[in-house]
Amino acid sequence: MSAILAPTMTPSPWRTALPVFALLLAAILLLYRDMGMAMVQVWLSSDTFAHGMLVPPISLWLVWRQRQRLAAITPRAQPGVLLLLLAAAAVWLLADLMVVNAAGQFVLVGLVVLAVPAVLGVEVARVILFPLLFLFFAVPFGEFMLPTLMQWTADFVVLALRYSGIPVYREGLQFVIPSGSWSVVEECSGVRYLIASFMVGALFAYLNYRSWQRRAVFMAVALAVPLVANWLRAYIIVMLGHLSGNKIAAGVDHIIYGWVFFGIVIMIMFVIGSRWSQPDEAPAAAGAAGSAAGPDTEAPGLARMSLATGLAAAAVVLLPHLALWGLQRAEGAAAEVRLELPSQLAQGWSADGTGAGAWTPAFLNPSSASARTYAGPAGTVGVYIAYYRGQSHDRKLVSGLNTLVGLNDRDWEQHAGGLQEVSGGGQTVTMKTAEVIGTQRQGAGRRQHLAVWRVYWVDGRFIAGDAQAKVAGALARLSGRGDEGAALVIHAGAGTVAASNAALRAFMQANLAPLSTLLQQTRDAR
Repeated sequence: MSAILAPTMTPSPWRTALPVFALLLAAILLLYRDMGMAMVQVWLSSDTFAHGMLVPPISLWLVWRQRQRLAAITPRAQPGVLLLLLAAAAVWLLADLMVVNAAGQFVLVGLVVLAVPAVLGVEVARVILFPLLFLFFAVPFGEFMLPTLMQWTADFVVLALRYSGIPVYREGLQFVIPSGSWSVVEECSGVRYLIASFMVGALFAYLNYRSWQRRAVFMAVALAVPLVANWLRAYIIVMLGHLSGNKIAAGVDHIIYGWVFFGIVIMIMFVIGSRWSQPDEAPAAAGAAGSAAGPDTEAPGLARMSLATGLAAAAVVLLPHLALWGLQRAEGAAAEVRLELPSQLAQGWSADGTGAGAWTPAFLNPSSASARTYAGPAGTVGVYIAYYRGQSHDRKLVSGLNTLVGLNDRDWEQHAGGLQEVSGGGQTVTMKTAEVIGTQRQGAGRRQHLAVWRVYWVDGRFIAGDAQAKVAGALARLSGRGDEGAALVIHAGAGTVAASNAALRAFMQANLAPLSTLLQQTRDAR
């Protein structure tokens, strides 16, 4: 009786590769959970980035659509991708030391994306490349564009009103027409339209076009259209208010009208774009040459490679956390900061008892802050210091949210300035300058006008630039000197810009050394 021989079935490499990838993904999300939770918090609290909640499920759905093509591929781990993971982990460490939220969140998504080719292989990553890249839309990014977009909106509306024959008087982001006053605020910037349009436009391009050239063109259109649409929206709202005697398009109505107008514009864009849509590619046949799983004898080796690469990748993503833990242990717990400007600085400069004045810089959540007004030989100067210790994503010295005037401040507006170099106490310091102007007119119809100088104090030295201050703070932490830092802002309103700047220069020349000593003493008291 002849024996019947059955073929030996070797488990598919996917049975090892998928669990290894899932465990690596879980390790990344666990180790970098603070970054992930910060992203979720922004999604839930900001209308601008609420779309982020939809990004992960959409990416998973896009991957699921490719399941037949993925099933025909043999997962092949790529140990070389570990070098990219290591570079990304190093960038995350630097981002955390410099307290740059967006960079750290981009790295978190980048680690998730790189885990795919590391454990599952380049061919798998190529098939789901767009779903992987789509995950970057989950990062709350783009608020830095707010001031520029608000300026562009104001420029367009004022120009369009003048071409419409309506006289306009403009001051910064505020303008007056015969029927009333208008102001371009954060909601008028169009940043939420821009981000939403780009995300939806990218998804539309991927689903409707096969050519990468057509996809790129449509995504570029999805960036340009919301910009122009927002300008038109703002102009139409002002015109509706003007022509109706401010009975319509006022209050919350203009926001509702804005979204309706934006929705109509985007729908038209999609209808036009669909005229050039391309049919889906025919799915590749399972077992096609070059795609099907290799010989049975190859599977055990692939499984071992996936497991080894996954373990190595987990060790790589753990490294920056070990380094950060060591730095935090060396720094110890952050002590409470006690900072108070003295009643007397250099000889001749004494607190005049009038307090900090009507204007205060918009620095968020400092460990300690102090403000005083000093009278001296050259005039009256206001001083504000915001001191930061134990910096985190909620408390940081250099931030786009730390400004001289808040975006929605209706009482003050900021005008661009330049740089001023001043020497005193044996050192030379470069300071950024700006003009802060009150929106309300005072006696004789004049508005309050302040000249403002500002500078950072990091690791015992004054630094003007944001990027330089970030780098200096990171180097200080790496050197074991902590994350101490402060923002020094001085201002004067002496009637003219020249007189105000002269008072500020005289104040800094006399008080640079005392202020530096005060900040150093505050740091040493930790």
